[in-house]
Amino acid sequence: MAHLALYRAWRPQTFQDMVGQQHIVQTLQNAIRENRLSHAYLFSGPRGTGKTTAAKILAKAVNCEHGPSPDPCNECPSCVRITSGAVMDVVEIDAASNRGVEEIRDIRDKVKYAPTEVRRKVYIIDEVHMLTTEAFNALLKTLEEPPEHVMFVLATTEPHRLPPTIISRCQRFEFRRVPLEEQVARLREISGHEGMRAEDEALAYIARLSDGGMRDAVSLLDQISAFTGGEITLRHAVDATGGLPSDQFARLAAAVRDGDVSAVLQEIDDMMKAGKSADKCLEQLMHYFRDMLLAQLAPETAGSSGRVADPAELRKLAEGFSRERLFSIIDLLNRYQTEMKYAAHPQTMFEIALIKLCTASAEGEAPKAAAQPAGAVSASYAAETAKLQARLAEVERKLEAALKGGGVQAGASGSGAAASGGGRGSSSGFASQQPRAAVRTRVKLDAFSAAKDAPASKELLAKWPQILQRVKEERVTVHAWLVDGEPAAFADGTALVAFRNTIHRETTEKPANKAMIEGVLASVLGQPAVLATVMQKEWQEALAADTGRSREEAAAGEELSLLPEDGSEPAREPLVEEALRLFGEDLVVIKDD
Repeated sequence: MAHLALYRAWRPQTFQDMVGQQHIVQTLQNAIRENRLSHAYLFSGPRGTGKTTAAKILAKAVNCEHGPSPDPCNECPSCVRITSGAVMDVVEIDAASNRGVEEIRDIRDKVKYAPTEVRRKVYIIDEVHMLTTEAFNALLKTLEEPPEHVMFVLATTEPHRLPPTIISRCQRFEFRRVPLEEQVARLREISGHEGMRAEDEALAYIARLSDGGMRDAVSLLDQISAFTGGEITLRHAVDATGGLPSDQFARLAAAVRDGDVSAVLQEIDDMMKAGKSADKCLEQLMHYFRDMLLAQLAPETAGSSGRVADPAELRKLAEGFSRERLFSIIDLLNRYQTEMKYAAHPQTMFEIALIKLCTASAEGEAPKAAAQPAGAVSASYAAETAKLQARLAEVERKLEAALKGGGVQAGASGSGAAASGGGRGSSSGFASQQPRAAVRTRVKLDAFSAAKDAPASKELLAKWPQILQRVKEERVTVHAWLVDGEPAAFADGTALVAFRNTIHRETTEKPANKAMIEGVLASVLGQPAVLATVMQKEWQEALAADTGRSREEAAAGEELSLLPEDGSEPAREPLVEEALRLFGEDLVVIKDD
């Protein structure tokens, strides 16, 4: 038989034939019996679980000449013709290829006409999430107030893409993945009627591959039957679907466990010679390690949920891996599977992934961590905590001596460890450990606003482009965050930078980024420098308040001296000195003719 031919032959024709959707079947049958049918239904769920099949059965049930009946007879002219698609009043539309507003307007114009061949018009719109916004708007009015003789059935695998206004006007039914046991029983029934000799292990393997989709399971059975001539064994099923035999999985897992790189490369080479694809092999290997993890965590479910038919072999292999090791293996394989989609050489990515697993196993990183005694871990943690507390106390002492009642709070201008909240357990200067959204690092701006015109602040402003360039050379990602800030002032060995964006400021304050920026500041400015940050709005408010205080002082009679007391010329600003050095002191006026 051709692919999908077996599914068409065994496609459910009544509600009782449907597998794994008893909750939906019972609800629809009760609605038909009690004549409480809705004008619109939304069938959502994974592919191959019977959404459009149920829609066609519902169309036959409401239009059966012996009904409306909870189950269509499939013998009367109406049922037969609806099954063959010959009834004009039962319309099945593929929204993936008819997604425009014109197609929906055509439906809207025709629904007002009474059916000509059967009792009710039924519109089945498959993949309805593919409709455009304009098409949904055109459909909305019809769904809201449809004629009595019309029923809509919308089917989709992605209900989250439908507008809420559409969903709210439908009765929604969620189709579930078909349980493994029901799939195997159905496949056994089909293979028996078709004269196939099928092993139970092979049928279970097919059911697992279908991921709960009955249509895919029957199609795979059809494909494997054509490949083997009706003899369906586990080995035939694995070969026909491009899978790997369990013994090859076991050899790969053992090589990873032992850190045997040469054995891993040999297995990969054998796979490629057998025509397997690297991405498919990596995906199946990830499932194998997942099954191995299940064999450790839930041995009673490993046999029914895994893809390999020998749970005993899994449990034996799993004894050589710690749980942490299996978690890290699955995580690494998943990351490489994502990267492999865009790789020019997938086989190389597959090899690198497994070599990395072998290297980690050979170095013994995971076993060391797992084997470390609890007492040693506690002692190590206590030692690290003591070091951090001593370091924080030293930072606090230096800051208190430097700031002298003004400047930056320790939580904002301390070392990288302090800025990261490392002061857990410290009793002075640092805020208690709280969620970042609740506690914002604050800066005392009095000293900075007073020093905004000082030579050190002007030097910081003049050398800021050089600082940005050096940061960009060190780490371009940090430069992308820092460029949002502007130098505000320099006081007491601390450079204050004002940011427009909160995210940019918080990312710059991360310990690693902050330490790197402070290194650049010290190198360019020629002196140790601490980085402090503030939002531009707060900085402008501080400047305005400082300006207000200066005006009050002037109004009170304080005189500002423009010349030094010894009568000498005032010192020129660094920027002015640099301009004079470059261009001279002569004033040149350019006039246009």
